[in-house]
Amino acid sequence: MEKIKYIISYVQEILKDEQTGHDFDHASRTATLAETIIKEDRLQVNHFIVAASAYLHDVIDDKVTSDPDRAQQKLQLFLQKIDCTWTEIEAILTIIQNLSFSSEMFAKTKVLSLEGKIVQDADRLEALGAGGILRAAYFSGAHGEALYDESKVPQHFHNKEEYRQPTTMVNHFYEKLFLLPDMMNTDYGKKEGRRRRTFMQEFLQEFYKEW
Repeated sequence: MEKIKYIISYVQEILKDEQTGHDFDHASRTATLAETIIKEDRLQVNHFIVAASAYLHDVIDDKVTSDPDRAQQKLQLFLQKIDCTWTEIEAILTIIQNLSFSSEMFAKTKVLSLEGKIVQDADRLEALGAGGILRAAYFSGAHGEALYDESKVPQHFHNKEEYRQPTTMVNHFYEKLFLLPDMMNTDYGKKEGRRRRTFMQEFLQEFYKEW
């Protein structure tokens, strides 16, 4: 689809200097995982909305932009320029504004459409497994966080401000990543999320022995 080609180019440009694990490769894998979920669970969806939202889901996130409002305005103008309908634009923006872990945990978010739930699961699967371990280390390194500190125990956060405070890579596993499989929406997301979490738990056992 021509509009997806334009969207891919847009995301590549926006995320070309991204160095926290939320780069274009992550967006591309999220899109691929979303299609896998659709196929495995035999879901009837708007494939354009799923693909567009998967590719675009981080371009207005405060993890990658210092001005989310301006990034959203820019995105909306771009989507209009490539002839997306207002219905499509609204569907995409609603998904990418409401799929994050922090939005679900600490904000009053809109109920996601089936397309949004699929993209949410795909994005969360990306945070798990072998790739999730590497991305967590990459993110912690980019923010100057330690890999592990025995004196710092994992926290239970009550708001987004607490959640955004510096932690360690290993604590992040307990504070967020290990919670994700139980928050999945789709059958494939739940099954694959549990499989990837088990791998990460086994990794940590080896890590603790080496430490």
